[in-house]
Parts: sequence; C-alpha cells; structure tokens
Amino acid sequence: MTDKQQGNQEEPKPSKGYQLWGGRFNEKSNEAMIELNNSLVHDARLYADDLDASKAYAEALHRAGHLKDAERDKLVKSLELIRYDWIERLVKFLPTDEDVHTVNERLLVEITGELGKRLHTGRSRNDQVVTDMKLWLRKAIRETLGRLRVLIKSIAEQAESHLGVLMPGYTHLQRAQPVQFSHWLLSHAFALREDCLRLGELRDRSNVLPLGSGALAGNPLGIDRLWLAERLGFANVTGNSMHAVGDRDFVVDFIYCCSMISLHLSRLAEDLIIYSTKEFDFIRLADEFVSGSSLMPQKRNPDSLELIRGISGLITSNLTGIMMTIKGTPSSYNKDLQFDKQYCFQAFDKLSQSLNVAVGVIQTMTVHRHQLESALSSDLLATDWAYYLVKKGVPFREAHHHIGRVVSLAEHRGVDITELPLGELQQICKAFGSDIASVADYAVNLQKYDVIGGTSTASIMEQLRLLKKLDKELQQQS
Repeated sequence: MTDKQQGNQEEPKPSKGYQLWGGRFNEKSNEAMIELNNSLVHDARLYADDLDASKAYAEALHRAGHLKDAERDKLVKSLELIRYDWIERLVKFLPTDEDVHTVNERLLVEITGELGKRLHTGRSRNDQVVTDMKLWLRKAIRETLGRLRVLIKSIAEQAESHLGVLMPGYTHLQRAQPVQFSHWLLSHAFALREDCLRLGELRDRSNVLPLGSGALAGNPLGIDRLWLAERLGFANVTGNSMHAVGDRDFVVDFIYCCSMISLHLSRLAEDLIIYSTKEFDFIRLADEFVSGSSLMPQKRNPDSLELIRGISGLITSNLTGIMMTIKGTPSSYNKDLQFDKQYCFQAFDKLSQSLNVAVGVIQTMTVHRHQLESALSSDLLATDWAYYLVKKGVPFREAHHHIGRVVSLAEHRGVDITELPLGELQQICKAFGSDIASVADYAVNLQKYDVIGGTSTASIMEQLRLLKKLDKELQQQS
C-alpha cells in the first residue's frame, strides 16, 4: 500500500531552532501566532533570575538522585558561562526563541548536549517563570526602597535646614493656618514613609517559593522544596501547586505599591509646581530641572514635575491592566499571565525615573523665606483667636461663631482682624481682653502646636528623628 493510499501521512519534520514543546504537532505555528507568543522583548531581563533558579534546580535534581555529581557540576558551570554571554551581550536570539527560558535552555543544550535537556525534568515553565518573577521582585523592591530612602533623606535635609521658616498652610488650596515650611515638606516624606512600609510588607509576604509546583500538580520526583527555598533565599514554600503557578497577586501588589508612590510623587509635584509660580514664588527650581519655550523666551517651565505628575497616570494604568488580565482567568496557569511582566516592568521603570528626578528637584530647589512669610495674613490667626476664647471659658462652637463675625467685620472694613478696636471685639464677645494682642504673633502661636505630628519645632524635630530612624533601617536592609 502506497503512502497516498494510506492517507499520505508523513512523519512531522522537526523545525529549525529549539523548542520546549511541539512533538504532538504536525504543522508549524502561524507567523502571526509566533509573533504574538514571543515575550523576549519583555522577559529577557529575567535572564539572571532564570539562571539562578536553574542552578538551584540542577542541585535539587542531584540531591534527589537524578543527576550525578559531574553532571550537576557541568550544568552549573555551563549556566554561569551563559550568564557571562548575557552580560557581554553575546547572546543571539533565534526565531524559535519564545522567551528567556527557551533561550537559556537552548544555549545550555548547545554547550552540554543531551545533558542540558535533563535540567527541565519535573519542572514546567509555569513554576519556572513565577519563580523568576519573585526573584526579580526581591531586587526591584530593594532598589525602589533605596530610591525612596534617598528622596526621603533629601526632603528631611531640606526640612531641617529650613526650620523656623513660616508659611500659610492650605486646605482646599485656600489659606488655613500658619505652619512651618518644614512641616509642609515633611508631610510628603511621611506619605513616602508609608510606601516604604508597604513595600517591606510585600517583600516579606511574597517571599515564598513556587518552584517545585510543576505545571500544576506538583513534582513526583522527590524534589526537596524546603531545601530549594533555603537555597534561593525564600522563607517558605507555596502550599498549593495549582495556586502557585496561577498566582500573580504579588505582581498586582507591587504595581499597586508603585502606583501609590507615583500618586504621592504627583501630589508633591503639584505642590511644587504651584509654589514655583510667580504668583506664589515660594521656591525656585534649578535650571537643570526646568525647560524653556520654543516661542516665549522668558519661560521657565517645571517640566520635570509635570512629567512626574503625568507618569503617575501611566503607572496606575498598569495596575488596571494587570487586574483586568487576571480577573477572567480560570484557575491555575493561563497564557494571559504572560502580560504580567509588561505591566510590572513598565511600572517599575517609570517609577524609577520619577524617583530619580524627584530627588534632583528636591536637592537643588531654592526656598524663598521672605516670600513664604510675606504670604502670612491676619485671617490665618482666626483659629488661634477661637482657641483664645476657649481658654476664656467660651464653648468652642460659640467661639468659632464669634471669630467668624470678627473676620467678616474686618473684611467688610478692609482691615486686618488685628486692627479692629478692642471695644468692637468686646461687642461681639465680652471674653475678649487686651491680652488678645499676644495672640497676634504667628511664630509664638505656632509653637503651641506641640502634639506628636504637630507643626511646632519640637514636633518637627521628632518627625525628623523618625525619618532618620527609617533611613537607618533601610540602609541595614539594603
């Protein structure tokens, strides 16, 4: 019987290059599918993490009796040779290289032959890639905390060097109460401090090893996962293999942390943009962090801060993207999760740029003390005058009403509240006395706000102490 009579079924010919799958297929992948499936443009940056995990897995296979001593040593040595090629940019991609895992295994097989094909025994790309991502995340958190530390330290140094400088504090972007410039600036540092705490919690919570989970069912080859965890610096191992390979909560959490940091940077940028305008003139940005206009010669545009403000939207869009990607996936691993790296890496990269620029802006900006203190106006004394009446025995709600009438009267006459005659004040509230004049000094009033977190100098010094303590802790962790 001829081949034609038998249906002309020919054995599939192996494709050129190296693939981690394909034995059961008779036709090659469509070119559009190959292009869509390729993730090297994103996951190539995981090469070192993939090599580290592969070295540990080779050692685990050896411990389980699946590799001889010489085989383990050859694999580990060869993986280090591949690392050198990556570092020296000697690695060349082939059309069949779907991802970084394919590249590293292909290169290993080129060096070791059949031995290299044994490394993947019991391991799936499903548990391999999530392990790589967790190894990368550990470094990303460390780097982000390092950049945050520098920014917080820069803010604290500016705050400490400008202790005693007063300014209007704002709510609703309207003048509210006098505060110290240092207090306002440190408010942003404390937002970033919360970001550091969030990242630290994520680092500890996500430090569990998924390797050894296989494609979804686990590993039947006696792999010691607890040993692997210790070998790779993980605190524990995942408790359910199906959950482990499909879990990207740690990626969502990291992008959320990046989004929160970017939101805090955006708010800082917004304040600085406003305060650097001619209308406020509280600060001046250094030339190296502003740009000009192609038409108007006089312009000094705060582009550095506007870019920080704008990038926050891009970073936050990655959070939406990864959440919408995950929400429709059934349990265990699905190829949708390949996009986690695109979202995660972009969030990390853009945030790193923003943090670096923010550090430069803070370190080089000039603070205009005269403009800050000239912006103080007597209506900012209103709350302190209400407290004055409270100390005279007037219930606060009544005191609030009385001072509201005082402010209204002063506005109607076009004078400061401090210029109203004592007799007229006493017509509004009999509790007013000549000692109201002692509540007209912004600096004196301000020092009374000495609670923890307040705007008095003593309170600000305590805030600086807390930030210096954080700086020391972050240094020790780096």
